[in-house]
Amino acid sequence: MQDMYVKERERSKIPDKYKWDLGDIYPDDTAWQEAKKKLLSDMPQISGFKGKLSGGPEKLQACLDLVYSLRKEYVRLACYAGMRSDMDTRNAEYLAMDQEMGQIGSDFTALYSFIEPEILKIDAETISRFLNQESGLEIYRHILDDILRKKDHTGTEGEEKIIAEANLMADSPVSINNIFSNADFPYPEVDLQDGTSVRLDPAAFSLHRRSPVRDDRRKVFAAYLGKIHEFRRTFGAQLSAEVRKNLFFTRARDYGSCLERALDVHNIPVDVYKNLIAGVHANLETLHRYLGIRKRLLGLDDLHYYDLYAPVVKEIDLNYAYEEAVDHVLASLEPLGTDYLETAREALSNRWIDVYHNDGKRSGAYSNGSVYDAHPYMLLNYNGKYDDVSTLTHELGHTMHSFLTNRTQPYALSNYSIFVAEVASTFNEALLLHYMLEIEKREEVRLSLLCNYLDNARATVYRQAQFAEFELKIHEAVETGTALTGDLLDSFYETIARKYYGHEQRICIVDDEIKSEWAYIPHFYYNFYVYQYATSYTASAALSERVLSGDGDARAAYLNLLASGGCDYPIELLKKVGVDMTTSQPLEATLIRMNRIMDEIEKIAPA
Repeated sequence: MQDMYVKERERSKIPDKYKWDLGDIYPDDTAWQEAKKKLLSDMPQISGFKGKLSGGPEKLQACLDLVYSLRKEYVRLACYAGMRSDMDTRNAEYLAMDQEMGQIGSDFTALYSFIEPEILKIDAETISRFLNQESGLEIYRHILDDILRKKDHTGTEGEEKIIAEANLMADSPVSINNIFSNADFPYPEVDLQDGTSVRLDPAAFSLHRRSPVRDDRRKVFAAYLGKIHEFRRTFGAQLSAEVRKNLFFTRARDYGSCLERALDVHNIPVDVYKNLIAGVHANLETLHRYLGIRKRLLGLDDLHYYDLYAPVVKEIDLNYAYEEAVDHVLASLEPLGTDYLETAREALSNRWIDVYHNDGKRSGAYSNGSVYDAHPYMLLNYNGKYDDVSTLTHELGHTMHSFLTNRTQPYALSNYSIFVAEVASTFNEALLLHYMLEIEKREEVRLSLLCNYLDNARATVYRQAQFAEFELKIHEAVETGTALTGDLLDSFYETIARKYYGHEQRICIVDDEIKSEWAYIPHFYYNFYVYQYATSYTASAALSERVLSGDGDARAAYLNLLASGGCDYPIELLKKVGVDMTTSQPLEATLIRMNRIMDEIEKIAPA
């Protein structure tokens, strides 16, 4: 069923029920301004604890209570400003609010920068005694342990203040990239086979690269990435600034590499990252088998990169109106129990979501669960395809994770790691596919869904590992003194992509314009974020199979994981539910599942 609002670009013409209601954070902008003034007037209270943290457990607790209380309010303000800006990145007023919160955040961090150095001057034995003497400190036990763990990477009070002040400019690369990519970039236009002319903004590119008309796909990729290539110097300067920023913090914190610093935030061993890339390299034949199946089902002599998003069943280009998507998602979540389902239903019906694209709106999708005392919010750019339904349940997984964590954990322990977050999202995707295959009896639709699973596996395991390798490559280049330029970034990206997709063996031809695809990926500004999609996907695959088998203990353990927040390190949280990410087993299990799916496809559509 076609969705009438997919092509609407004027926000005022989209009904309110499809737009999030930020009034649950602040009633209006005036209330936001008043809350900001109060935060600014309260922040100086932090300085009153300077030099006094060793004076006893009561002082230490009072300081931590104050800082986390103020941080909660700061995050509330920042989220409101950021989401207001995301509705229309061209709006100067909301952009200014968002940027203002960035500066306030830097000032706030500088104010409490004395805390970790002071805590590190207190010996571990004294900290342990404080914890035993003051029960109110218990919620900070893991946080204090983590501070002590990172002692070698924490500077003096003066050094920490300088590092905190550097945050004033730390978000400049991603802010510039966001504005340029979503508001100021001169989007190209293409003429499609049906005679229509399409302006290729990010949402339109995402939609039309899935066209069943091959020549349209070719034109869309060539036009969009070709236009990006014209601006490779600008995009290159933006990404280079991001990597050099990461190098600054790496050196300031005395880490051996940018990767080590990024992963140490949540105590993730570097080997987890490097083993993922090595494991994927060792199993490229599974990706190549998938590509061969896709080429055969599409009836092509040569598979090109622009064919990777095309519907494989030509007679079926499935469309789902948003209401249909909601019904399917809710039905698929029934294995997680009544309580989970009731909250999910509220999220999907009570304006927690901004559903459709509009001119100026931030591209992509996300869930923001950082406002502790309010519900999470989701941003979508819904296009009506199956992978948009999958994106909906993906972001709902994040939303439920945040909701359960915020309901269960104190604020100080509510900030869970992204490493665990992507388990919740990809778990929901697995439940959706299982449900859709159960209700769908038409072989051609089942074939489409099975291929969609492989598309997601390709995008989440192989594509994210490809991104992770590229991200590691560009950081290692800067660490050795190499200057990143748009042309060099093109070269790095093209080499890695052609290796993954078997370009030289003509398994999948990676056309020339693909070399600039790196500039389309906002996640390269998230500091070694993307690998977690792949690791989480493999973890959730193992967990979801146990829950779908009817294992009540597995369901309880999984829901407990979602409610655990940041009370432990992510590797340890996953071990508690039976998944050890320091081994190759999760990846191996996912590859077995992929090959099993391919076996089933070949039964439905034999060669």
